[in-house]
Amino acid sequence: MSTPAFGPLGSLATAKSFQARRASSYDTSGRNADAWPIEPGETKTIAEIDGPGSISHIWFTIASGDPLYLRKLLLRAYWDGEDSPSVDTPVGDFFGLGHGRAYSYECALFNTSTNLQGETAVGIAMNSWVPMPFGENARIEIVNEQEEPVRSFYFYVDYQAYEQPLPEDTLRFHAKWRRELPTPGWTGKGSVWNSAEWHQRMGGDEGVNLSDENNYCFLEAEGRGHFVGVNFAIDHMYKGWWGEGDDMFFVDGEEWPPSLHGTGSEDYLSHAWGMQNNAHLYNGTSWAEIDSGNDWGKVCVYRYHVVDPVPFKKSLRASIEHGHANNRSDDWSSTAYWYQTEPHKVWAPMPPVEARMPCM
Repeated sequence: MSTPAFGPLGSLATAKSFQARRASSYDTSGRNADAWPIEPGETKTIAEIDGPGSISHIWFTIASGDPLYLRKLLLRAYWDGEDSPSVDTPVGDFFGLGHGRAYSYECALFNTSTNLQGETAVGIAMNSWVPMPFGENARIEIVNEQEEPVRSFYFYVDYQAYEQPLPEDTLRFHAKWRRELPTPGWTGKGSVWNSAEWHQRMGGDEGVNLSDENNYCFLEAEGRGHFVGVNFAIDHMYKGWWGEGDDMFFVDGEEWPPSLHGTGSEDYLSHAWGMQNNAHLYNGTSWAEIDSGNDWGKVCVYRYHVVDPVPFKKSLRASIEHGHANNRSDDWSSTAYWYQTEPHKVWAPMPPVEARMPCM
């Protein structure tokens, strides 16, 4: 007898072999103080879980008097006793909240919800449904790099506990934030998309880029794995159109040209003729500070490779031009997401808190 086809949600009808478990901030006394304080400089372990298992959902909401808590608090995750975190990002950027701003959006992996769009220091719910498997144990930490305490840190860390070991080919989830301010552009101040000077220079030698040497690099990984996406928070220091930067993925140490070479920033983000102010399952604009025309100011955009991951056997270097042929000098930060074997390469140490602050 053949197995019935239940459609894309068919696994919901299949019996489960795991136990659902949760680590949360609930008040164990039975009262309603369902949040944890975190002191300045403190590293707080919010979940310590024995394996084998897989984190299936994370929910945070935070009350802090610091308007930039989304960048000053760090989220770190360690799998199977490793010394270097596999997840190392500011709390907000992990969930796709760039520039320390609060806003509502949804996609396949994350969603956020708030009453005020684009503000700082307002109540916001943050959710992740990214699967994060582990063999022996998992540890989730929050690092408070504010100068004041976090008054209330509410959290759920939902996970699946397994009776059997994970399959040998199960990879570990990774997420890494980095920033470049400013990106080394060659036109500098006054670079405007529709200016005659810009088009003239684009046609000359300065408008040619046959390597990724000066690109904005958002991932360098070593080992076996696959890339599953990135979000960018970009502040356009000189206004004008910020796109036209080609994405480049160099797989397993290959030379130029790379296996995957794109045609422009908005094209990599699966939009066209500029970016539109909308958010979809795997791509889009989660928030934008649009002034007029192409003077976007700050933007937050994403592209998640859920159905089209980029595999690598030995290494992956992923980068994107900041403007055509790296002409623009802007503020770029990113969170890259991927799965790989351990140990992982430690390629971009977390900048100190003052170097993470958004330009206001």
